[in-house]
Amino acid sequence: MKNMKTGMLALAGLSAAMALVQTSALAANWTPPKTSWGEPDLRGTWPINHLISVPLERNKQYGSRAEMNDDEYTKAVASTKARDERFQGGPIPAADAAGRQMKQTSLIVDPPDGRFPPLTDYGKQLQAGMRGSYKTEQTVFDRVEDFSSWDRCITRGLPVSMEPRNYNNGIRIFQSPGHVVISLEMAHEARVIPTNGAPPLPSQIRQWMGESRGHWEGNTLVVETTNFGHGTLIGMTSAGVPGSPGPLQPASDDLKITERFTRTAADTIEYEMKVQDPKVLAPGSFTIKYPMYLDNSYVMYEYACHEGNTAVRNYIETSRYERAHPGEKKAAQ
Repeated sequence: MKNMKTGMLALAGLSAAMALVQTSALAANWTPPKTSWGEPDLRGTWPINHLISVPLERNKQYGSRAEMNDDEYTKAVASTKARDERFQGGPIPAADAAGRQMKQTSLIVDPPDGRFPPLTDYGKQLQAGMRGSYKTEQTVFDRVEDFSSWDRCITRGLPVSMEPRNYNNGIRIFQSPGHVVISLEMAHEARVIPTNGAPPLPSQIRQWMGESRGHWEGNTLVVETTNFGHGTLIGMTSAGVPGSPGPLQPASDDLKITERFTRTAADTIEYEMKVQDPKVLAPGSFTIKYPMYLDNSYVMYEYACHEGNTAVRNYIETSRYERAHPGEKKAAQ
């Protein structure tokens, strides 16, 4: 049995490797468009609605298989179609449509089982200290510090800002000589990335989304981000990401994220993100990978989260009332 299992894992790994080779070959035989100043042209709108049906963490039924087989894919297509019709069918759409079904079984490609890696003891300590409305066991809300930055409409942070949600999945890329800007529909982020060799900021300067520096390796834009300063305020919260193992995933301020954007076809960018945080992740890192598809007809809307956000006040009022009137809650049940 052990030899059979080992052989199956090896076969799965070989299949993934062959797929990677095929993708690399296609990219090598295709010449991407260039900007007027000679860089590979990544400009355009690249919404990731198609990833709504791809879970962050792989269902255990797929093991180490990065893709569904034909029967699984046929069933998934029907399920996604029904899901889209359900959420789009009312007078007011409840969520965006995925639009297409991917064969990909998870956004996480490393570890090979597609599962979120275990945490270190320090990571578990950080996780226990995280606060926010997505922490289901948290019932006491008394002050702003009891909420995450996501609750407060400040930011989703990284890496989660480059992961899908059920709506507002627009990503738009701008370029100018020496800079790339990644505009995110949710939540009103604009990642300004120097590609002109500008020196990094001092390590003492910390930012919600970290500090990014980019460079070109052939036709690939490589973006390295450090100088995170969120601590337990946001961590790597994956709130709302389909297939998340849980919304409170911690990160240390030593977090480093390396992204690779490679345009492999007129309408496709292969995107890869490696998240390194040895203080928090037992194996030290995990990797996400997915395709982005060009759709310049996609309309990005203002994400004016805070203009109508009464959630913080309502949580505090409700929490205080429930604690002051414990009998009423029991009677209602």
